Amino acid sequence: MPVQAAQWTEFLSCPICYNEFDENVHKPISLGCSHTVCKTCLNKLHRKACPFDQTAINTDIDVLPVNFALLQLVGAQVPDHQSIKLSNLGENKHYEVAKKCVEDLALYLKPLSGGKGVASLNQSALSRPMQRKLVTLVNCQLVEEEGRVRAMRAARSLGERTVTELILQHQNPQQLSANLWAAVRARGCQFLGPAMQEEALKLVLLALEDGSALSRKVLVLFVVQRLEPRFPQASKTSIGHVVQLLYRASCFKVTKRDEDSSLMQLKEEFRSYEALRREHDAQIVHIAMEAGLRISPEQWSSLLYGDLAHKSHMQSIIDKLQSPESFAKSVQELTIVLQRTGDPANLNRLRPHLELLANIDPNPDAVSPTWEQLENAMVAVKTVVHGLVDFIQNYSRKGHETPQPQPNSKYKTSMCRDLRQQGGCPRGTNCTFAHSQEELEKYRLRNKKINATEVLKQRGKLFQVQMEFQMQKTVFPS
Repeated sequence: MPVQAAQWTEFLSCPICYNEFDENVHKPISLGCSHTVCKTCLNKLHRKACPFDQTAINTDIDVLPVNFALLQLVGAQVPDHQSIKLSNLGENKHYEVAKKCVEDLALYLKPLSGGKGVASLNQSALSRPMQRKLVTLVNCQLVEEEGRVRAMRAARSLGERTVTELILQHQNPQQLSANLWAAVRARGCQFLGPAMQEEALKLVLLALEDGSALSRKVLVLFVVQRLEPRFPQASKTSIGHVVQLLYRASCFKVTKRDEDSSLMQLKEEFRSYEALRREHDAQIVHIAMEAGLRISPEQWSSLLYGDLAHKSHMQSIIDKLQSPESFAKSVQELTIVLQRTGDPANLNRLRPHLELLANIDPNPDAVSPTWEQLENAMVAVKTVVHGLVDFIQNYSRKGHETPQPQPNSKYKTSMCRDLRQQGGCPRGTNCTFAHSQEELEKYRLRNKKINATEVLKQRGKLFQVQMEFQMQKTVFPS
């Protein structure tokens, strides 16, 4: 019976015996399927197959090399050279270069190394999606044909994510929301805020879930009348734009009538809120991609739901909308962004490496790469990831500090209306209003201190003016 695989953050310990990898008893051995198990547990297997997905182990376990990329992360002694017998000397050279690239990349996971084989996710230059993709690459077995195919796909995935991260680094988060909603409005659609949009979608579903066919005008009036008691700002225009968003997403089956309005019927596959909402969210993400905007799952969750609980949902939508051509398009978009900013970090030097990675076939059934192709791909992915880290550490202007209130400002001295009325705020941490009672009291107290200081300063100035006036009266009596 297959064993359940461990969480991806537990990559420093054996998923069978749970012992942390070491250079003596629990040496990490990666299999062709990219699962890594300690050598002791491998030798105890009753049949030569991966205990997680039952993939056959075709190579002798004693011949499979130790994963030094993982060993170096647990502080074990790693030898300079490990003898591997491949077909010829040329293959050995390509293998050694590729393996060294993977080991160098694994060092970016070093800050993650925690106790008992579990990685701590703090203080890393790489984002969580980058870390996860890097862990996938580190667990690939390069001497196995299937492992090399997986390594090529992992390298491509890392390269594609690197482009996205570089584009995100060049975007202004304050303008991102405005640019997104401008793109949505330009297509005759609208997003009314997390709470109001959710209610509008549920009312559309209520009207059409039984298979009814209504004209657009009747549907819009129904939703507006039901929404108005809770959301007085609801209008026929705004709800019409929400219906248009669903129309763009092909959620309706439209029946045309002579000299009368067309009838709209909700397709069967969208007659549940989860399915309708997913298609609605996917359409907004598609509009953002058309507009050249790159938005992280965290930002999407905040914008569409007013929280961070829907990151995985949004990531799955983004992944589904990706196509093999998306990588090449992203490289072109990055080139345009760099031309606009002047490229102070000389990121344009990464373009040949990114194009090489974009040309890798992402199909699981792709032909196994030659050793030279493997080496070139590993060198390329190492170069682009290093370029990303260098940019983040030395050139990125994005700060993680919270905005500081100006003296005498009303920054966070009243509760956010969107949060209070709709249950979520699309601005997230960038909102200038308070999102909790603790935050409200904190900034009110701070502003009281600032105001008190200003009052004292003004009193001091007034006293100084009065003294000067008295002196003038003494010197120049009337």
